[in-house]
This record gives sequence, structure tokens and C-alpha cells, in this order.
Amino acid sequence: MPLALTPRLLRRGLELFAAISLCGVALLVGYYLIRFGDRVDVFLTPFLRLHWGWMLVGLVLASMDWVGGGLRLWVCTRYVHPGVRLRDMILAGGFGAWGAYLTPFQSGSAPMSTWVMKRAGVPVPVALSSIFVTFIATVGFFAIAGPLAVWFGAGKSLAQHGLVLGITLYDLFKTSLTIFGVIGLLMLLAIVAPGLVKRFIQRLAERMGRRSPRMAERMEKLSAGVDRAHDCMVAFGSPRGWLTLLLAIVISAPSHANKLLAGYVTLRVLGIPANFTDILLLQTLIAFLLYFAPTPGASGLAELTSAAVMSIYVPRELTPSYTLIWRFINSYATVIVGSLIFWYWLRRGLIGREEAVGIT
Repeated sequence: MPLALTPRLLRRGLELFAAISLCGVALLVGYYLIRFGDRVDVFLTPFLRLHWGWMLVGLVLASMDWVGGGLRLWVCTRYVHPGVRLRDMILAGGFGAWGAYLTPFQSGSAPMSTWVMKRAGVPVPVALSSIFVTFIATVGFFAIAGPLAVWFGAGKSLAQHGLVLGITLYDLFKTSLTIFGVIGLLMLLAIVAPGLVKRFIQRLAERMGRRSPRMAERMEKLSAGVDRAHDCMVAFGSPRGWLTLLLAIVISAPSHANKLLAGYVTLRVLGIPANFTDILLLQTLIAFLLYFAPTPGASGLAELTSAAVMSIYVPRELTPSYTLIWRFINSYATVIVGSLIFWYWLRRGLIGREEAVGIT
């Protein structure tokens, strides 16, 4: 079914994201104010002693949603649609992250990126195929990065910190890694056997088309798009296509740098020493746990999950400060920049228009 990606829907997502995030932060602040009495300085003092050099590093990391994500999308798209501009793909990558933060389960990422790419002249089937390959690259990157971190000795402290019923953070990490691996294998099927996936979608479209003439017309258009997407997946199944996918996996490192390195940079902003590799593994764990969160941008869940997992390194009195700075690097900066650009587009004439993107 087509997903109506309207200005009103995105405004509601922005409002919900802000409300739930504020509630999550308020709960943390309230808890620690109660714990430390009426000492407001416990919350405010860390902001007066920030290491601003590391804060600049955090701002660079925050831009990776746009620069890193756009570069990866450009590499994949130009392979099947030559001539696409890097500037347009940076916008598409950034707005994909912005849409993910404003919708549950990150469901707005692909529609928003597709919408921006369509505005740049990229056909919808090509855009969807390229976005699909970047998601495979994301899964592949996490499936490789996790075991490598363990192999080099990172995260030994995770096994020493239990949750409930004898389950440790390390056990939870391995479970999340297994889930990502299974998803990656299923998605690789679309590249290894694109004909099988095409026939499945076409048969499904034929069944739905029998319900009504109007549905049959829509399914006919869908079949044409499936043919174009199939051609793209066949192209990615070639040796050069696999090389493009490998390059996309490598670029996934800077693309997700804000999620994986935000924790370490935030600790340095607050002047807290920590082991880089252990923090990297913890942040990978948090990224796994929050990837398909049911709230917009994992708002609420991200604040509480991060506070629980990072309590190993973050003193209790610094948890609210840590959470605010971490979330700013992790997502707030992208939400702010994306919202400003989108409001500018609204003033240029998007108000009242239904921008629909067909997603099967």
C-alpha cells in the first residue's frame, strides 16, 4: 500500500519525538534530583566544565548522518543510475535518518529518502533498490564489526555485568548479533536470487489485482516497477555489483559513526576516562537493541537504555548530562537540521500537497 508521506504526518512525528524524548530525560533528571535532594547544581555543574574540543568532534560525528549516509547512497545509486549528484544523495541520506528518527521502527527512513531522491530525478524503483542495498550494507557492517570487536578482546567487562536470570550484557550482545546475521542472510537472497523474489512479488500482485479493476491497475504499475527493481538487483549480483556492496559496507563505518562513537565522545566531553574498545562495543549493543524500537527515533527507550547500559562507566550524578549530550550527537542534531530544512521547503510550497511514495 502507498504510504502518504505528508508534511502533517512528519510534523506529528516531530512533535511525538520531542515529547517522548523530553519525558525520558525528565524522568532521569527527576530521579537524580530526588536522589541528590534539591541540589540543582548536580545537574547543572557538568555543563559548566565541558571539554569543548571534544564537543566539536561530536558535531562532526552528528553530521555523519548526512555526509556518511549520503556518500554510501551515492555509491550505490550511481552504479544503477549514472549521473546522480552527490549533493542530492547527501540530502537523501540525511533526510532518511531524519525520517527514521520521527517514525516508529525507523519506518520513515526509506520513504523519506525515496521522496528526496525522486525530487532529484531518480526513478522510484531505482531509489528503492539502492536504499535496499544500503540496508544490506548496514546489516553486513554490524555483522562484521561485532565479531571483530570481540575477537580483538573488546568488551570483556560486559560478561561481568549481569542483568536478570544470569543474563549478561555480553549474552544480550551475542543474541542481537545473531538476529542481525539472520536478517542479513535473508536479504542477500534478493541479490543472489532476484528472479525468485520477483516471481513472488508478481504472484502476490496478481492475486491482489483480481479483487477490483482499480487494484488491478495499481498492480500493473507495481509490476512495471518490480521489473525495473529486478534489473537493478541483477546488476548488483554481478562482480562489479558485489564490489559496490563491499564498498558500501566499508562506508557504513562513517555512516554510523555518530551511533557507534557518540558514547565515547560524550564521556570525553564530560572528562570521564574510558576504554575506547569497550565503549564501542557497548554502543554497538545499544544500536542493536534500539534499531527496531517502536517509538520515533527510539525516544524514551534510548534515554533509559543508555542510562542502564552505560552506568558501568557514567557516575550516577552525571547520567542526565551524559544522556542529553549523547542524544544530541546521536540524533537531536540531525532532527534539528532536518526540521529547519523541511520547514524551509514547506514555506516554498509543500504546505497542502500530498507527497505520496509507493512502498510495497
